[in-house]
Amino acid sequence: MRRTLILASIGLALLAAACARVDAEQERVCQDVIAPLNPDDAVRDIGSARPGPLPDSLRIDYTVADAAGRLRQRLVICRFAGSGLAAEKSLLIGIATESGPLPNANFYFLKRFYLDAAEAEKTGGTPIPADAPLVSAALGLGLQQAIAAVPLVAIYSLIAAAYALVFGLIGRINLAFGEFAVLGGVATAAGVGLALSGGASAPIIGIGVGLILALASSALHGLVLGRLTIAPIRGGSGQRVLIASVGLALALAEYLRLAQGSRPQWVPPVWNNPITIARAANFSVTVTPMTLGIAAVGLGTALLLVGVMRFSAFGRAWRAYADDPGAAALCGVDGGRLFDRTFLVACALAGLAGFIVTIRYGSVGYTMGLTLGLKALIAAVLGGIGSVGGAFLGGVIIGIGEAVWSATMPIENRDIAVYALLVTILIFKPDGLFGDDGGRPRGP
Repeated sequence: MRRTLILASIGLALLAAACARVDAEQERVCQDVIAPLNPDDAVRDIGSARPGPLPDSLRIDYTVADAAGRLRQRLVICRFAGSGLAAEKSLLIGIATESGPLPNANFYFLKRFYLDAAEAEKTGGTPIPADAPLVSAALGLGLQQAIAAVPLVAIYSLIAAAYALVFGLIGRINLAFGEFAVLGGVATAAGVGLALSGGASAPIIGIGVGLILALASSALHGLVLGRLTIAPIRGGSGQRVLIASVGLALALAEYLRLAQGSRPQWVPPVWNNPITIARAANFSVTVTPMTLGIAAVGLGTALLLVGVMRFSAFGRAWRAYADDPGAAALCGVDGGRLFDRTFLVACALAGLAGFIVTIRYGSVGYTMGLTLGLKALIAAVLGGIGSVGGAFLGGVIIGIGEAVWSATMPIENRDIAVYALLVTILIFKPDGLFGDDGGRPRGP
């Protein structure tokens, strides 16, 4: 409990830090305004953006030097059409300086003939602060790739843990968890849309509603569909369960296509301000508040689940039934009820993974389930399918491996390499890292 409270406090602190920062896209747009406002002066020392005096506005203080070298302090206030998760949050609708609001005609010409034209040519880049710790180029690249792998690690680990929970209990694989993850992602997009339609543009509100809907929809769909399709045949052959799970996956994919349409659902990026944590020779190592939040959620969920499996009554019943269903039944463990609870928890984990996909990458579509499910299955097999801790470790390996491959090898061959890894594991070490010779779990 103490560990959980500490993790919760860290997560709240990260969210508070994220909320305190301005939107990176709005800050970039407002910085672009400074140069055309000072055509005859050299711009020096642009400060960090902070909330402006008006709703949905930013203020940036900066210094300019005239032809004679005289310095002068200036400021610009940029007002936008929205904030947070609003789709039009980057639309500039007004500019003011220390002299007052920019006239409408000047504002129109600045946008039409400078900002819009410069957008296509903008290369930009994250400034390298001099006070950031200096590291070698190799270490900087390694840190940046590790940071890039955090969302992938969280997604694959959560879905792999869902595989491990069900397989560890009944010794059967359910291939539909990728679709349950997509269901959570679609519910997240719907939750964000509901929050925006209700007038809540603050990111924390939209993300909170999306998280609740993702967990609830995935868990409830999993409880009902698992009871209808997998539970009646859980004691049958693995082939029957495998075929039933494939049918469930196809039905869920078509259900999602009919419910959300064939086009992906989009969510505006939030908390994407780069924070420099180190600098190398010619680049900076950055992390965003969103990545920090995902890391806290993933780590907290992993520790919480492992703790529940080790110390709770549910975990003890799960381990007893996984070891010997008959003996567990004699001791009062209801196999049907335990399966329902396990499937509900597993689908909630998959829904949380789908939530991360939507919030981090901004898009989710009904066709993503197969890829997510297969890569998470590889992570579960690598860790020793049936071992919850092994599933999390497998997700870490696959997520980091994908990030490193994407940075160093042809990205079009990345998925081929991951699927080839599954074949290699099944041939040379089918029990994975933490499974026994029969593929059963050694522990949570």
